[in-house]
Amino acid sequence: MPFLGQDWRSPGWSWIKTEDGWKRCEYPCDDIERNDNINLHLLNINDGESFEDENCSLPPTKSEKDQFNNTTKSQYFYQEKWIYVHKESTRERHGYCTLGEAFNRLDFSSAIQDLRRFNYVAKLLQLIAKSQLTSLSGAAQKNYFNILEIIVRKVLEDQYNPRLIRDLLHDLSSTLCILIREVGRCVLIGNVNIWISRLETILSWQEQLMNLQISPILGNGLTLCDLPQQMKSNILFRFSDAWDIINLGQMAPSWHMLSEDHHLWKELCKYHFSEKMFCKDLIFTENGHIDWKLMFFTLEKYFPKREQYGDTLHFCRHCSILFWKDYQLALLFKDSGHPCTANDPRSCLTPVSPQHFIDLFRF
Repeated sequence: MPFLGQDWRSPGWSWIKTEDGWKRCEYPCDDIERNDNINLHLLNINDGESFEDENCSLPPTKSEKDQFNNTTKSQYFYQEKWIYVHKESTRERHGYCTLGEAFNRLDFSSAIQDLRRFNYVAKLLQLIAKSQLTSLSGAAQKNYFNILEIIVRKVLEDQYNPRLIRDLLHDLSSTLCILIREVGRCVLIGNVNIWISRLETILSWQEQLMNLQISPILGNGLTLCDLPQQMKSNILFRFSDAWDIINLGQMAPSWHMLSEDHHLWKELCKYHFSEKMFCKDLIFTENGHIDWKLMFFTLEKYFPKREQYGDTLHFCRHCSILFWKDYQLALLFKDSGHPCTANDPRSCLTPVSPQHFIDLFRF
């Protein structure tokens, strides 16, 4: 019977779905933790040395238990890439879920290696840097900066979306300057000198990204400038970022002419903003036409833009689980990606935006 004062799907236990129902996976640590006397021969604490007498069993010391627990937790406890999001404690669910706990459990280090999730994780780190950095635990803050370092290295090597990471580092450095100078040790976890060192590292990353030169691809084949005008126009209409359109328009005069098309900027305004936002105060040119490009950047100052990501975190409304969806497993086994008890798990899934992720942990 799974319910023994703890939710049977609680983190730390792994379950597999069989023909007879859900079955809990038995790890070696489960049997060892039940015994009061742990055999030192099984723990292998003495660097491979074992006792000649196999029946010799001694009670372990506190340091030996800590060493074993740290080893087993790193192997088994954080294998699941999902987490409960519950705001109150019940008989089956103990404790509270925090932002720092979710940040450690959801495997963002692997997510940034996927181009579909890269922009999502970067945007989430930017929102945390603006307002929720002090809400992270000490371990989560360390994990935050480790993931940030991986992102910066990836951008410097692959030259992928450096503008987004520059904005992230700018917001993070501004927040750290305020916390170190005005607030200081009241909210920062750890030594202030550590945070000063982190700030210096961030400033160094900003300088490297500012000096980043995108190397041209040399070849004798066709280039973007050789495409027909209709195909160039179709490419521009598929962009959702205004700065991508402007940067592409700087390649050649033909691209610049297409990037200034008022129909293009009109569709961009309709995509990011509702008609109620821009129908009240229209901006006209000297010829009496609506300046849609200027309208877009004016609306951008006052209203949030519509966000679009290749992949996001998902939230199950049935069992309140936040998780990454594995599309390969979903196609092969028709699995939702988490141990859901609903009849159709895919019917209760909701994509979670970065802002929604932050709001889930504001109690």
